[in-house]
Amino acid sequence: MSNKPQTSKILNSVLWITQLLLSITFIWAGSMKLVDPSELPFPWVKNNEILVKLTGVLDLLAGIGLVLPALLRIYPQLTIFSAYGTILLMSAAIVFHVARGEASQIGFNVFVMLAAIFIAWGRQKKVPISAK
Repeated sequence: MSNKPQTSKILNSVLWITQLLLSITFIWAGSMKLVDPSELPFPWVKNNEILVKLTGVLDLLAGIGLVLPALLRIYPQLTIFSAYGTILLMSAAIVFHVARGEASQIGFNVFVMLAAIFIAWGRQKKVPISAK
């Protein structure tokens, strides 16, 4: 008796939960950056309007890309590419914060990057989009 199908279903569920949580987080963050960035409590927002808008667009794309392709089963490999893009975005955010002397604020970025690594790993032939 093999335990692999049960493990695959559990891993698939955990991957979906992780994807949904990151997606919601990114869509919220992207919306905030694009709609009213002056309300954000981050010091880097001031005098960086172009950077705020750019990261807002990237956040929205990440939020959509982490769920929608897999959910609709239209080019589901785009979910993996979105996870890679999220890893790059969080790496850039970490470098940005460290360069500004804000190393104490990178915890969230590290957490999100680790979650994106988990998604990329899990969706790379390890667990198909739907475990049957």
